[in-house]
Amino acid sequence: MSTPPATPALWYRDLISCLQSTLAAALLREGRDPVDALGAHWEFLFKPGDVTSEEFYYPCRYPGDLGRSLAPHHGLSTTWHRPADPGDPLEDVRRALKDGHFPIIAVDNFHLPFRPAYQDVHAAHLIVVYGLDEAAGQAYVSDAMPPAHAGPIPVAALLAAWTSSNPKDVQDAFFSDSAIGGRYLTVTVGDAPETTPAFVREVLTANVAGFEADRDTAGWGGLAGVRDFTMSLAGRARAGDARALEEAYPFGWGMQAQAALHAEFLRACGTRWEVPALREAARLAEHVAHAWTGVRITAAHGRSDPAAAAPDLARHGGRLVAAYEAAVAGLREAAGFL
Repeated sequence: MSTPPATPALWYRDLISCLQSTLAAALLREGRDPVDALGAHWEFLFKPGDVTSEEFYYPCRYPGDLGRSLAPHHGLSTTWHRPADPGDPLEDVRRALKDGHFPIIAVDNFHLPFRPAYQDVHAAHLIVVYGLDEAAGQAYVSDAMPPAHAGPIPVAALLAAWTSSNPKDVQDAFFSDSAIGGRYLTVTVGDAPETTPAFVREVLTANVAGFEADRDTAGWGGLAGVRDFTMSLAGRARAGDARALEEAYPFGWGMQAQAALHAEFLRACGTRWEVPALREAARLAEHVAHAWTGVRITAAHGRSDPAAAAPDLARHGGRLVAAYEAAVAGLREAAGFL
């Protein structure tokens, strides 16, 4: 490689994880607005027994397809892969880059020189690979999660991070103990509808219907699922189940990020079209996002004594349920103004 490749755009919001930031890189490369694509759809879904200890965990409504599960209205789709030739895992990267795609690589932060966890803490994370200079022994990677980085790292470091066993680390009970195993995502960005008042009305109507459904075959879904999850979390904590508290942190991150992005989407639309009800719905969705903080942080700090944390988890869970209920009512009202 004679000259460094063009650096992809870095996109970040305070409450998102590496899952949303890396998918945003693919969307921006196709000229798409990540807020429109990742913020339109909103749901709650908990799949008992499904949670993994990775920053990028998300309960997929469409099994194996994180992109479609996050953005079912916007032609986004992802597929997990492992290297076709474990003896030469970089061949998959070479092929993707040659075809004009930036693979999203699962990594262990312990091996990445630009991450604060370097040589200190094991944790499963996602980054984008946008260039490869094997003659110089360098891979070009981008990561919008603070501290943001875009540039070269040693190929040896990339391979170590990409093939790590990500062993259990007492410093990180939430994102370690989940083997990386050379996994990577390819992203397809298909056609998407224009963001018009009619489209947003359809999306909000679908979101409300999902929240108000009596049952969900995919897991604990909708408002009923929020109630079941919070009651189960407090109950398992009272029974001394530390695993329930460990799961709440990564699971809650996906739900928190989705609520925050939906709030941003609604606020942008409400401002653009001067619809106060949309801006109010945005405020209510944002309240849900912040209500998740109490649940996640209480669970994180309560692992050493789950029973003692149970009353606080029940209190924060009640606030979370109330926030969801108010937000869904706000979505229903906002849809009527479009």
